[in-house]
Amino acid sequence: GKAGTVPVIHCFLDSKNVVCLELCCHKCFFTYFTDVLENLHAAAYRNALANSLYCPDYRIGKVTPDELHYFVQNHFTSARMALIGLGVSHPVLKQVAEQFLNMRGGLGLPGAKAKYRGGEIREQNGDSLVHAALVAESAATGSTEANAFSVLQYVLGAGPYVKRGSNPTSSLYQAVAKGVHQPFDVSAFNASYSDSGLFGIYTISQAAAAGEVIKAAYNQVKTIAQGNLSNADVQAAKNKLKAGYLMSVETSEGFLDEVGSQALGAGSYTPPATVLQQIDSIADADVVNAAKKFVSGRKSMTASGNLGHTPFVDEL
Repeated sequence: GKAGTVPVIHCFLDSKNVVCLELCCHKCFFTYFTDVLENLHAAAYRNALANSLYCPDYRIGKVTPDELHYFVQNHFTSARMALIGLGVSHPVLKQVAEQFLNMRGGLGLPGAKAKYRGGEIREQNGDSLVHAALVAESAATGSTEANAFSVLQYVLGAGPYVKRGSNPTSSLYQAVAKGVHQPFDVSAFNASYSDSGLFGIYTISQAAAAGEVIKAAYNQVKTIAQGNLSNADVQAAKNKLKAGYLMSVETSEGFLDEVGSQALGAGSYTPPATVLQQIDSIADADVVNAAKKFVSGRKSMTASGNLGHTPFVDEL
């Protein structure tokens, strides 16, 4: 709690803390998904969202207390924070803030708006599995277009619902399975931020089948962009999206996270009932248009593994 309310910065550049930071960063990159996700944003954006969430190796042991102090002074400001409470009155919450929150007022340093550019990062190694992501810019969170991309994600397949499952009933999986007989996994990728968003496909495949899997998944999105989408599929996707949203806010922790994210991102709060109405208002044509935007948009791609059979982004 004190790290966010009354941060005190001490010199931490001793060997124990440096080793601890190295272990934390290496643990974060232990999963292929994290590595691909980091490279995907670095390829897709020129600034802002291109920055890594983790400390790069060359900065470990080099960050000074003065740099940390400057960052805190210019980012831990009242306009950049939200105080959320459940089961507490507003006067009490206000009193808590005045008594315990010790931070600067004002806006702090202005944040740069994310600039999408499109690009490609390939990480060649000896792994037998290829992890690949192919995306285009979608829409900022909270917009009607962002909701359409969320519905499209569930039309295609948002990921397995069973631990270690492969979601074989999704349209993406079925489309790929028609021509690929080696083990694979595929799902739609969707990420929305305050000023941009990414939408596309994420695939895991044997190295020799990587090109077939990626192209088959991409062609399935093209099929929807051509208008081959039934109302029944859209309604089923909406129901899955609504169920996922409601389950994410049924706990106190999940609800606090949702309210806080909305407060920081939009400066207001939309209750669950209104969110469900917004999802229901998405028309079939909106979902088709979202698919069209992905297909026609400038692509970004990242891949990791033995990439001898993995196409470059301009070959798709």
